[in-house]
Amino acid sequence: MDKVFEGTALDHYDGSRVDLQSRWDAVGEWWNARLAAGLDSFQKITQGRITPIVRGTYRDGTSFSGLNFASQEYLSLASHPEVIDAAISALRQFGCHSAGSAGLMGNTALSILLEKRLAEYLGYHDCVVFPIGWAAGYGAVKTLVRKHDHVVIDMLAHACLQEAAADATQNVHRFPHLSTEGVERRLRSIRAADTTAGILVVTETLFSMDSDTPDVRPLVKLCREYDATLLVDCAHDLGVYGTGGRGILEEQELFGEVDVVVGSFSKTFASTGGFVATNSRGFRFGLRGNCGPSTFTNAMTPVQSAVVLSALDVVQSREGDERRTRVLRNADMLRAGMAEAGFRVIGRASPIVPVMLGDVHLARVMTKFAIGMGGIVNLVEHPAVPTNKCRWRLQVMADHDECQIAEFIEIATKARERALREISGQFRADDRVMALQ
Repeated sequence: MDKVFEGTALDHYDGSRVDLQSRWDAVGEWWNARLAAGLDSFQKITQGRITPIVRGTYRDGTSFSGLNFASQEYLSLASHPEVIDAAISALRQFGCHSAGSAGLMGNTALSILLEKRLAEYLGYHDCVVFPIGWAAGYGAVKTLVRKHDHVVIDMLAHACLQEAAADATQNVHRFPHLSTEGVERRLRSIRAADTTAGILVVTETLFSMDSDTPDVRPLVKLCREYDATLLVDCAHDLGVYGTGGRGILEEQELFGEVDVVVGSFSKTFASTGGFVATNSRGFRFGLRGNCGPSTFTNAMTPVQSAVVLSALDVVQSREGDERRTRVLRNADMLRAGMAEAGFRVIGRASPIVPVMLGDVHLARVMTKFAIGMGGIVNLVEHPAVPTNKCRWRLQVMADHDECQIAEFIEIATKARERALREISGQFRADDRVMALQ
């Protein structure tokens, strides 16, 4: 039983086996042991709409229900009547499927309209949409960078960006999180050795594990000084901040100034999919004809396009302003309440509220009790975060109300108390510090 409290899945991966699939057998056994002990909160299955109250099951069919702080549905648009009507209308007019890649005949009138609307919305000449958000981020980096080029990337940037950089070139330079000085040092060193290679600097506007934000303007200046290209991922803030929801880049008065902006629709715009926005008149053709995640996969479906277009209508309206006010007010309320209850909450006010739990044993037991009492959360463990810096990544919706937030704080407090009682004596005192701060 001890093994379900400690370690990660890859601790059980057996790379010595010749049969490739059997290398994962012990990993599967470990996950199933965690499930049997009630300590596997992953791969949950919902049984209805994503709203502030959710019901669902675990992999083994065991049911759960309660207050939903585990879904990326910031403005609560996935159940918006107008968005649902737009999806139904698109189904009736266009059917279910794009039936081809965007490089051939997979585009639809809706996806082309979406690209035009997004370009105007973001302040760029052009925008290219992808059926998956990961594909947009990965595809943009991989298409821009060649083997002799360099990527200077925040060490906490999203996995799609990190993997694309590693797949594109061996010249990957990770800089300390949010460190402008770290970017400058790396740019200076690269240019001192090579004046002709391309350099791509990569960061995000809102980091999802820590809910923090870089100062982007100095990065724009550095990229111009060192003849580098700046790519920024705005997946988590677009739609949530700024006039009309144009995000942190507008908040920092950088509307249209970053070279390449990528993002996804899955946090605020009620759909899967993503985009790449640019002022280049040629990059579109690289993304369509020389980008695996676009060239060799089917294009965004008509339903996806219709949903994002309808969500964008709401985001840009007075109703969108009101929903932004509500979600950020709810985030402030949750952050303050959790801090008052003795939890350590990090980052800026955003729909993401990271609550630090610390030790993995304590975090897994706390999560078990929280969900069992009706507080539906996502636990983030190593390797997604450093060892023993486990956290709940709570995600707030515009449609949460004050009573639900207060009830969740009470559940979290009780879950911590029960977990500490259960494992009392098994930890050194300093192992519990983060959960008690």
